[in-house]
Amino acid sequence: MFSHIMIGAQRIQQSRAFYDAILGTLEHAPGIADEKGRIFYMSLTPPLIVGEPIDGKPATGANGGTIGFSAGDSATVDAWFAQGLAHGGTECEDPPGFRTGNKGRSYYAAYLRDPAGNKVCAVYHPK
Repeated sequence: MFSHIMIGAQRIQQSRAFYDAILGTLEHAPGIADEKGRIFYMSLTPPLIVGEPIDGKPATGANGGTIGFSAGDSATVDAWFAQGLAHGGTECEDPPGFRTGNKGRSYYAAYLRDPAGNKVCAVYHPK
């Protein structure tokens, strides 16, 4: 469905440290910079890209937008959350824990704002 996800940021190196840390907990390799200074996080799914907005205007977090990352278990979600806080993220929503989603299914999630204000989460869906 997606070709990529692009996140805007002004302080690229601060955002890079944040995403290297949280995505490292999910077993993804550190980001790779291109010639324009954008940071690419490659995987078997479409890449996540962090860079300055092309229009030159300030980057802002999407109101109502969230990017969710899959985790293999609740301990990984907790590690993701701790690394995010340690690397410039800020807590938002409820603390990490179980929530009830569609059709009453339970899932474990944690939410953060990245250094640029974008909302991200890690989610574990028990089988």
